[in-house]
Amino acid sequence: MRYYWLYALSFLTVTPLAGFATPLAPWCDLRVKHVWSAVPANWETLGCPSAGTTIDLYIALNPHQENALIDALYQVSDPKHLRHVHLTPAPLAPSFTYGAHLSKEQVAELVRPHPDTLELVTSWLAYHGVRPSSISTTHGGAWLTVSNVLVSRANEMLGASYQLYRHSTVNDTIIRTVSYALPEVLHAHIQAVAPTTFFASTRTAQQTARRRPVEAAAVLAETEAVSGKPVTVLSGRDDEVVTSSELRWLYKTSAYVPTAADRNALGVFGYHNEYPSQTDLTEYMTYFRSDVQPASLATFTVELVNGGGYDPNTPGVEASINVQYVSAMAYPTPIIFYSIGGIGEWSDSGELLPGDAYLEGIEHLLRKTDIPQTVSISYGTYEHTVPREYATALCVLFAQLGARGVSVLFPSGDNGVGKNCEDASGNVRFVPEFPSSCPYLTSVGGTTEYEPEVAAPLSGGGFSDYFPRPRYQDVAVSAFLERQGTQYAGLYNPEGRGIPDIAAQALIFAVFVGNDDRLMDGTSCSTPTVAGVISLLNDYLITNGRPPLGFLNIRLYDDGFAGLNDITSGSNPGCGTDGFSAVSGWDPVTGLGTPDFEKLQNIFMTPLGGGAGQGNQPKIRRPAE
Repeated sequence: MRYYWLYALSFLTVTPLAGFATPLAPWCDLRVKHVWSAVPANWETLGCPSAGTTIDLYIALNPHQENALIDALYQVSDPKHLRHVHLTPAPLAPSFTYGAHLSKEQVAELVRPHPDTLELVTSWLAYHGVRPSSISTTHGGAWLTVSNVLVSRANEMLGASYQLYRHSTVNDTIIRTVSYALPEVLHAHIQAVAPTTFFASTRTAQQTARRRPVEAAAVLAETEAVSGKPVTVLSGRDDEVVTSSELRWLYKTSAYVPTAADRNALGVFGYHNEYPSQTDLTEYMTYFRSDVQPASLATFTVELVNGGGYDPNTPGVEASINVQYVSAMAYPTPIIFYSIGGIGEWSDSGELLPGDAYLEGIEHLLRKTDIPQTVSISYGTYEHTVPREYATALCVLFAQLGARGVSVLFPSGDNGVGKNCEDASGNVRFVPEFPSSCPYLTSVGGTTEYEPEVAAPLSGGGFSDYFPRPRYQDVAVSAFLERQGTQYAGLYNPEGRGIPDIAAQALIFAVFVGNDDRLMDGTSCSTPTVAGVISLLNDYLITNGRPPLGFLNIRLYDDGFAGLNDITSGSNPGCGTDGFSAVSGWDPVTGLGTPDFEKLQNIFMTPLGGGAGQGNQPKIRRPAE
């Protein structure tokens, strides 16, 4: 799974109510907002950017109604929401019903800042000579984007010292500062500013050096077509591979034929000049979806975001495996590949592309009226490398997507409970992944083998140090913690959001890249697999006049658990430990388990959930030979 990071400017602003006295000239009274004690690891400074260099700034504004969006997310995602007591007091809290996902206008109203907030922030910008024409409202109205800000002006505004930095191994080049400040009067209103102290990193999924000849893959596919069932075994041995044929059999989607392709879509985010190839997709479908005739019927569209490009002649592994597996799992559901620019990328004119790649990608979706019901994003980073304020602001944007009826899936990581786990003082701490640790999206872990499936050792999992445990996890996670006892006490935050939520196969995936076949491991393999299953469930619901699933977790942790295969063996070692163990019920290795499409069809067609269903699930049996 490739990991890299992006950066955002988020000024969170709140109304200057009683107790917030605003002096006549408050903008020069700067107080530090965030600082690193040293340049983050693997980054080296290249000095100051050239005169005239500009950056785009993003300002996240506090909403007028603090809890309204999250309340709405719970209401439209929980069939039992009327039984819950909500935090937002009446009459400010609007009421929504299960499945009645919000329009972009309704979301904009929930995240709308107070007029006094806008006045305060725009006054600060005007003081520094920012023209109103360069300021726009974005991200459903919750953010301001300030375009083409001179770096010299940003230094003055933020008490910063922006420099060019280059990553020592992947050669990404970015403009960042190791510290920044804000006027004291804005500290109560502004959560974070980016691009400032959030340094991107690129990490790549574990890729095996093994290769299976194309001729051998063709023989395998032909044998499967004749026999009507997979002939490989999901055991992780060197001579065996995982294909979509295996996955469709294992997760019981083979018999389902989608019929809502005109109303259902699946989106894939791509970064860092990673592109899929139509030629490779056709070849993959030829071998592993022989029922699609001709194989070229399986296609995808490309949307360019923030200066992103598309060159099918230079396909990338990450983009290829995402597109090939969501296509093979969900065909003929329309697939949209969003090629998102940013993160150390340069324009044809020799300038760094502006903008934050994550924010630009989400904004591209939020400003649309119709958006894909399922989105798969196989990128992330260690949580502690992301400023907490940025992580919080970005997480709320995923909540916006969920409220609009989008199921967002992220991988849980490929390093078990963590890698390089010692801090500067030599203390060991398990390392959760972000955005997977955000409670408003669905985190996907990894498994291997079959009958039964077991946890893949690489499967990322643990507990967030930034986000508290959401209430939908209380029963399941508390049961695990009681069983866990004092083991690893002090190495993780038992009050944090637990990851992952769900899992799927993650080892030895066959993928075609540039007319070459490769094998890959990682939760960036399991994520598009689960995304394909969820997209098929959305197709089934839409066909039967029901709304799509949207934010999955509340339902998964309620009656949805009964439609998952509980994984009860294996572990995710890391940080010099054996890691957590997969056990009955939820665990921080495989979450609630792997999907059983047929069971989930029946569960999700029931309007009112039927209970937590925390018992063991029957083991999958291979059909008789």
